[in-house]
Amino acid sequence: MIRALTGYATRNPWKVIALWVVLGVALAGLSPLLLSRVTQARTGDFLPRSYDSAEALRIAEEEFGVRPDATTVTVLVARADGKPLTTADEQRIGAEAAKLAQRRVVMPRKDDKPAFLVPDRSQTPRVAPAMPAPDRGFELLAVELTGNAADEGVQDVYRAFRDAARAQFAEAGMRTGFTGGLADAADTADSHRTAATVGSALVTGLIVLLNVLVFRSVLAALLPLLTVALIGGAAGGAVAGAAMLTGLKLDAGTPGLISVVLLGIGIDYLLFLLFRFREHLRARPEQPAREAAAEVSARVGTAITSAALTIVAAFATLGVASFGQFRSLGPAIAVAVLVMLLGSLTLMPALLAACGRGMFWPSRSLRRQPREGFAARFGALVARRPLPLLLASVALLGVLAAGMTGIRMDYGQGGAGDETPAAATAAEISRTLPAGVSDPTSVYVVTTDGTPLDAGRLDGLSRALGTVDGVGKVGGTALNGDRRAARIDLYLTADPQSPRARALASGPVRATVAAHTPAGTTAHVGGTAAVLADVSTAVDHDLTVVFPVAAALIGLILLLLLRSLLAPVVLMLSVGLGFAATLGAATLLFQHGLGEPGVSFTLPLVLFLFVVALGTDYNILITDRIREEMRRPGPARAAVGRAVRHTTPAIATAGLVLAGSFATLATTPGSEQVAFAMTLGILLSAFVLSLALVPALAALLGRGIWWPVRPVRHPRVSPPFPEPASGPARHPVEAGGRRD
Repeated sequence: MIRALTGYATRNPWKVIALWVVLGVALAGLSPLLLSRVTQARTGDFLPRSYDSAEALRIAEEEFGVRPDATTVTVLVARADGKPLTTADEQRIGAEAAKLAQRRVVMPRKDDKPAFLVPDRSQTPRVAPAMPAPDRGFELLAVELTGNAADEGVQDVYRAFRDAARAQFAEAGMRTGFTGGLADAADTADSHRTAATVGSALVTGLIVLLNVLVFRSVLAALLPLLTVALIGGAAGGAVAGAAMLTGLKLDAGTPGLISVVLLGIGIDYLLFLLFRFREHLRARPEQPAREAAAEVSARVGTAITSAALTIVAAFATLGVASFGQFRSLGPAIAVAVLVMLLGSLTLMPALLAACGRGMFWPSRSLRRQPREGFAARFGALVARRPLPLLLASVALLGVLAAGMTGIRMDYGQGGAGDETPAAATAAEISRTLPAGVSDPTSVYVVTTDGTPLDAGRLDGLSRALGTVDGVGKVGGTALNGDRRAARIDLYLTADPQSPRARALASGPVRATVAAHTPAGTTAHVGGTAAVLADVSTAVDHDLTVVFPVAAALIGLILLLLLRSLLAPVVLMLSVGLGFAATLGAATLLFQHGLGEPGVSFTLPLVLFLFVVALGTDYNILITDRIREEMRRPGPARAAVGRAVRHTTPAIATAGLVLAGSFATLATTPGSEQVAFAMTLGILLSAFVLSLALVPALAALLGRGIWWPVRPVRHPRVSPPFPEPASGPARHPVEAGGRRD
């Protein structure tokens, strides 16, 4: 199958290239519109209905008309001169709020995109009085907009509303402040806009610079980016289409994460092909370029397929997760990686066949054999001193892994930071009102005996909730239209996203509700704090299920690829140690060093899948080359040295590119931990595991690493290209050292 795909692509390169251009451009253009229809706004919607907060969300929608995609902005209105509000001021605020509630907010047009491809988020907000400050220093308004807070279009609508409201109240002599999830997201995006642009430019420059330094070629420097962008566009459309067909709902951050993943692995795969193609052309200068492209693509395509299927299998295990955000992330990345795999087996070989030796123009490196450099010296070191190298690698990883001691999970959603206007407004509100006033924890009571509810029937529950330590204020009882459901809002003294608020909602509040719910009714606790508490429970469960399933599937793929029992064990142990070291380093930096509440709750699972799956790519490349070299006559250690020599440039370059891609996530608000951990994890996987630890183990174990089926030695197999004359002197094991 692999040989058939690569063979067709190299025989018909221009047809394949034209097809991908059409698909890539068309799907890339449609994907934003399609993705907007399959993203989900609330974290709580990813919870199974068996969780208490998920049932509370259902009641809020069905009984109180709360829109599932609603997001609330809290507006602070105060006198511009700082004096307390008068009765006339309050009437004026009410009148201006009524005007805002009747005015449609139009989404600003962007000239860089056709209007029909951009979802129109224009809408008329719901505006209602929320609460006055006890000292009459300000009054709060609750403004409800629809859409995901992470959606750029929704943020643009919020900005338009904010600017209009600010100008309108300023004319009335009032100042305004805005806070809430959407305000946080927009302010943070604004503050990170320059960093995001610079980060994107830096990673693009890094990829081009590395390719220029390695290949000395115009096409080889630019083609990887263009190719991956084309395939990535098609992958984005495929993910959105698959989600629409299956009814799968995606988290708003999933498309961005997929783009980073595809950029990294796509360039990795193309680099694997380019390095092997150049090596092949040097060894066989008389061979036609298309024939060489076909041979190289078929050979490297096997390793690329195994590497991609490892990622697919790893993320497919998220299908068994109970938390919907994980369960949707897995299939989405799996579909995207499969599209990238298809592009790697068709478009990339077609480009090699079409460009031929011109791929490396104007470099003259194809006309001469490479001199021994760092890669050759490092390969000789691995062959000569494997045990010290192994011990040093294990010691480094072990020290980092020790940082996991005392690890805690942080279930916060990431904030705008103390320096943004939204954070400043929230701080001003919290000085006179409970911290949770703009995001209350709500208790929903539903009658089960058919008797209509009234406020008096729920007075006992309200009074009991008011005595809970940490509940700053209890709102009035709100009844729905048929009086079969009621809502009691609680304003906690802690930030709703804080560990204290989660513990309060899942502990004393739920215990009080259970003890004081009137007979003939059921009650459920909802709101951000309750949702995050349930998310923590779901994630803890998923970690115990997904880890072993993913490890088993990856191990099975390695077993089928390597046709060995021992080699997969070696690789799995190495990537497991790399995972522990990366998570330990993140814990040391963020929890112990920077004093954060803990590491992000998604980090262990996402890190495990990325570091194990993507890191295994490099292990597959090096072990596949070690096995190929061990088929040649001579000592096993010499074979390991040659394998390290030939694969070090590809793995080092690919690792730097992938690490640079993940580093750009640091410009995304709330993703700093993920960016650091995945960047470090990829660097450790490439430079420590794949180039040091695994080859050192292979040198020590010799051909026994392939037990029970050792590679057959072929005495007449020639090397990929003639070794330099100085080679034997630099590889003492080849001149009569230990033979395995």
